[in-house]
Amino acid sequence: MNPNAEHHSVAIVGGGQAGLSLSYYLQQRGIDHIVLEKRSPLHAWRTQRWDSFCLVTPNWQCKLPGWEYAGSDPHGFMKKDEIIEYLDGFVKHVAAPVRSGLTVQRAAPRAGGGFEIATSQGHYSADQLVVASGGYHQPIIPRLAERLPRDLLQIHSEQYRNAQALPPGKVLVVGNGQSGAQIAEDLHLAGRQVVMATGDAPRCARFYRGKDVVDWLADMGYYDMPVHEHPLREGVRDNTNHYVTGRDGGRDIDLRKFANEGMELYGLLNGLEGDTLHFNPDLRANLDHADRIYNGINAAIDKHIEKAGLDVPPPSVYRPVWEPAAERTRLSLRESGIGAVIWCIGFSPDFSWLDAPVFNGRGQPGHVRGVTALPGLYFIGLPWLHTWGSGRFSGVARDALYLAEQIEARAPVAGTPAARELAEPWLS
Repeated sequence: MNPNAEHHSVAIVGGGQAGLSLSYYLQQRGIDHIVLEKRSPLHAWRTQRWDSFCLVTPNWQCKLPGWEYAGSDPHGFMKKDEIIEYLDGFVKHVAAPVRSGLTVQRAAPRAGGGFEIATSQGHYSADQLVVASGGYHQPIIPRLAERLPRDLLQIHSEQYRNAQALPPGKVLVVGNGQSGAQIAEDLHLAGRQVVMATGDAPRCARFYRGKDVVDWLADMGYYDMPVHEHPLREGVRDNTNHYVTGRDGGRDIDLRKFANEGMELYGLLNGLEGDTLHFNPDLRANLDHADRIYNGINAAIDKHIEKAGLDVPPPSVYRPVWEPAAERTRLSLRESGIGAVIWCIGFSPDFSWLDAPVFNGRGQPGHVRGVTALPGLYFIGLPWLHTWGSGRFSGVARDALYLAEQIEARAPVAGTPAARELAEPWLS
């Protein structure tokens, strides 16, 4: 224990939308707290999005606490500069007690309760600790990348800005999740020749039977479903996001359509021999899987419409507009003219700074709605922490309110023996 540590009732690690949302509710309750942020509040939104980035969920789902979307286009999709403007307003609205530019190097429970926190700018202590740093910390780039030619530009999706910033030649996009599919579309629309290595990412329709699919799913209660009621239970946290876009007012992303227009599609990238990439022969299966999910979501909407007796446009089923003539499993980088590779296979969490017995064998924290088995330790802002919206603008307020209530229930009342016992080590 460091006797010079600055003490607070609650320490929040991370100044993104989750940490600031919790700060909003703690301020309402008059609970002393500090937000420790490595860079600046909501830094990732300013630096880790490409130029044409826009929301894939409609604006009405932007429901940060006390700061819901109030613009003129609730069913539109904010572009990058509009998102930043919205978030800048939220930062000012919350006015959280943030300490920016410091890195939390280690946090651990201390004997007798509370937590010790070592940072790059001194020591802190807290009665309760909230991890609000999210789950997207380390860009995933496979070891295979180390063996690619040194003159071949390689970047992660978080580094991509626009097609013009890439060198001449074809662009290999590895991964067809939400980022991969949208980046591939951005390149394709810019006239770049794209080669895509696909995986088993699902897709969904943008609009169906007269309404945005998100609106239908909201009507069906999907976004209120807690993780313990989902058919996959906690396994849903490992799911890849459905690919779709809000670009130009919103539309489907159909890789088959792109293939008809010249995009080269392959199966899962699985190896490298010399300068030749190897792919699994599963392109057809990957495309069929995505379409099966697409049609399955629409079929669920059909049942909802029928049960409610709604008068809306008739149902439809997606039919493939392109089929691979054969599975291609090899591609020479030099012969094909690939000049850049964009790795779009996600991020991995890094909670190595947190020395607490709450993690499973995969490095994931165990919790129930963000509350861990270690008294006073919480998580917020993780995908499917409680519902689909937990890691998004739409659901983080609900999680933040719940945790604020849990924190308030554990906070000792000033002047009581419990409060004096917790404060004693810092009183001198």
